[in-house]
This record gives sequence, C-alpha cells and structure tokens, in this order.
Amino acid sequence: MAYQQALSQGFTSCDECQRLVRVAEVTKRQVQRCPCCHSVVTVRKSKSLSRTWAWLLTGLILLIPANMLPVMEVIYLGSGSPDTIMSGVLHLVEAGMYPIAFVVFIASVFVPVVKLVGLVVLLVVVQWKLPISARQCTTLYRMIEFIGRWSMLDLFMISILVTLVDLGSIASITAGAGATAFASVVVATMFAAKTFDPRLIWDLRAPIYEQ
Repeated sequence: MAYQQALSQGFTSCDECQRLVRVAEVTKRQVQRCPCCHSVVTVRKSKSLSRTWAWLLTGLILLIPANMLPVMEVIYLGSGSPDTIMSGVLHLVEAGMYPIAFVVFIASVFVPVVKLVGLVVLLVVVQWKLPISARQCTTLYRMIEFIGRWSMLDLFMISILVTLVDLGSIASITAGAGATAFASVVVATMFAAKTFDPRLIWDLRAPIYEQ
C-alpha cells in the first residue's frame, strides 16, 4: 500500500495531546486551536530546523565547560579538592561505589552525548534529505525524548548532597561552576528536542512544501 501523509489528507496532530486535527487548508502557516486541549495547533513548527540547530550548538558549546569545570567540591576535615564529572566517577569507582558511579556516568555523560548526537543525526537527515528509514528516525527521536527525563538526575544528586551534608568544619559540599554549565546543557538539549518537528522526517517521503 502506498504511503499517504496525514497532511495531504487534510489532517495534522496536536503537539500537546497528539490528537488528530482536521485543518481547513493544507498550508504551512495554518494555526488553530486543538478541540481537545485548546492549545495552538500548527501544521508544522515554525523555523524548526534553524531553532533546533541554535539550541543544539548552544548545548555542544556548553558541554565543554560542563566537563572541564568542577561540578562540586567536597571538604572533609579541612581537606578536599574539586571534582569534574569524570574525576568524580573515577573516585566513586576507586571507593567501590560502582552503582553510584554507573548512575552518575549514565546521567552526566552518556545521556547528554546521546541526545546531542541523536539530534545532530536527525537534523542532518532532514536538512540534507538523506535516504534513511523514516521509521528508524522516528524511533530515535522517541528515544531522545524518553532519556531526556533522566538528564537532571545528576544535578538532583548534587542538590541532595549539598542540602544534607553540612557538618560545619567537619564536612561540607559546594556545587561548582561545572554544575551550572551542565544544567545549561540539559536545558539547551530539552529545548532542542522540543523545537524539532519529527513530522519533517515523514515529509521527506511525501513533501507538501519546502521547509
């Protein structure tokens, strides 16, 4: 059976509740309200590619200080040193705290890199109209959205440690500039995933208009 795009049949989906909405005209700039959640429904997100590239490049730039600057400093009995993300993971491994080291590595290194690389792949596929399976690209986008909810896990751990560990001159934990940079990376990747319109992937198979 030949592929038929919903837009060519006069339908589009709501970004908030995913309800299928009939549009009066198949036009790039059609805007109306969803009958279910009353949010604004657009045929395609405005300037999706350029906005996603902007947020993505911001995240890539901020990823450098996020990994180079210390994320926290632990002072115990008057001595201590600042830790970057990777040095903190290595110290946890040396201390035998393998589960915590694994969680920190996944949340602070693996998840941000996978999100950034995945978004770059999607943007390149759409921008250069590469002949890659639209179904696989859609699966990749859904995976990026799924793992994105775990991006702040490492910052939650730092916040909890800073709040709970405060023993005056005995021990203290202070968040570093790296934590701020890492939080900015998370926010940038969240906006990048939000501004990217996955429907552009399927437009490659049945283009209605030029992006």
